[in-house]
Amino acid sequence: MVYSLLIAEDEEKLRFIVKEFFVKRGFEVWEAADGEEAVHLAEKRDFDLILLDVMMPNMDGFEACRKIRGKKDVPILFLTARTSEEDQLRGFQLEADDYVIKPFSLPVLHARVCALLKRRKGADAGRELRAEGILVNLETREVQVDGEPVSMPPRVYNLLVYLMRNQNRILTRQQILDQVWGEDIFCYDRVVDTTIKKLRHALGDRAGCIRTIVKVGYKFQEEKYE
Repeated sequence: MVYSLLIAEDEEKLRFIVKEFFVKRGFEVWEAADGEEAVHLAEKRDFDLILLDVMMPNMDGFEACRKIRGKKDVPILFLTARTSEEDQLRGFQLEADDYVIKPFSLPVLHARVCALLKRRKGADAGRELRAEGILVNLETREVQVDGEPVSMPPRVYNLLVYLMRNQNRILTRQQILDQVWGEDIFCYDRVVDTTIKKLRHALGDRAGCIRTIVKVGYKFQEEKYE
């Protein structure tokens, strides 16, 4: 499995060194030179892990972490020269997964990254996604609606998983295209609407959980019954 890694670091030389180290170990690495770019990339793609420098121009790592955490559940590891306990506590309060002090050893950083990825993989194994009347087994790719098995084509299943993993968040058609179809595949955004229709049909009486956000996209939100 090839893991995707985002490195957000304003010091170009250090960013290059870290990138080359991880690329040689089989990672797919993306780069950001500041916090704003990191947030933009994290919104467009699903990374397996993000390395965030704290002191960056335009937007610091703490603010970038807060914004990313508001939209994505992804392991985040801070890289920083700030050693105070207060800074470290702030990082963990923002739900960072680890905190590495500069200067650091690349092999140790790699070990920490691998540990986080292993922990996340273990947490994901056999995990289920649940909503009102909907159950998705991520390991077997089986879907149940009100206790009954429902068959879905791969693309429709992937769309359901993406929507449920981002429950209560408004997702644009372009975001859905990028994450479900992939950025390298050219599709008109109307294909999203067509696939949403197929998903709603498959969900039957539970289709109301997929809300249309006019002129924007869609949102998965559980229906509430009195």
